[in-house]
Amino acid sequence: MKAWTITKAGAPDVLEWQDAPTPEMGPSDVRVRVHAAGLNRADLLQRQGLYPAPAGASQDVPGLEYAGVVDAVGSNVQGRRPGDRVMGLIGGGAYAEQLVVHERETLTVPDTISLTDAAAIPEAFLTAYRALFLEGGLQPGGWCLIRAATSGIGIAGMQLARAFGARTVGTSRSVQRLEQVRHWGLDVAHAEEQGPLLETIRQHTGEGVNVILDLVGGGGQLRENMECLRPEGTQVVVGLMAGREDDINMGMLLFKRLTLRAMTMRSLPVERRIALAQLFSDRLAPFFAEGRLKPVVDTVLPFDQAPEAHQRMEAGEHTGKIVLTTET
Repeated sequence: MKAWTITKAGAPDVLEWQDAPTPEMGPSDVRVRVHAAGLNRADLLQRQGLYPAPAGASQDVPGLEYAGVVDAVGSNVQGRRPGDRVMGLIGGGAYAEQLVVHERETLTVPDTISLTDAAAIPEAFLTAYRALFLEGGLQPGGWCLIRAATSGIGIAGMQLARAFGARTVGTSRSVQRLEQVRHWGLDVAHAEEQGPLLETIRQHTGEGVNVILDLVGGGGQLRENMECLRPEGTQVVVGLMAGREDDINMGMLLFKRLTLRAMTMRSLPVERRIALAQLFSDRLAPFFAEGRLKPVVDTVLPFDQAPEAHQRMEAGEHTGKIVLTTET
């Protein structure tokens, strides 16, 4: 088979379409012919040599989320058969013609959603759900702050908050970008150009937000986040777009009894990924079937334009997901 391969750490042009070993299938695995792959920041960091793939995942073929069609199953597989449309998360290797995963890690693509759009679902919605509700403990009627609200995970987060009865404040660099996503469930928009975030938070929430879904990370924003949390609130860090380091006010953390958590998805062991797949089927799939949750795709590029897709993501002007597809 062929795959987009990282030939060395560097710019997007280090990605090359090359022959790659065909993945071997175990008795509980399925082989998926990839039709589409969603881009994530982790792909860029892996290409730059800053975020190695976890043990057991492809070290030189990036890609964390895919959608495609099962074309072979292992001898012990009971829940999948050739022809099934599936999507899912993996530790790496989605920028390829084929991939192999445990059958119970796969998610069924809803009948109303194309494989191209399906590739924009797994990472964004599972990350946002886990951060807001499992790690952050967001409840109906509660408030969440989404830093980088116009990202794929940010838009998924505001849709999920609305679906489960919570309210959102979203941040971005400009008012215009926030207005583009308001209809997805954003209750309060705040752009950097509008002044102190804390004033907006207090005006609309009173004491502050219950949960922060933070894709921005360091760069001096941790204190501001802690100020925006109400007592016993939780910040969940899932991205580091602004940097890896920041100062922490231990006094504020203590006196407000705050919780600071962090999570990643790609390094989860297979048992945790299987549990998340079951959670998706039980709690989120019905919302997609009803049209209450929808993938938001900014850009679709042919599968042979992976370097161009990386350039688009690095430019930071997209709203929603960037997807590579073999579908025309």
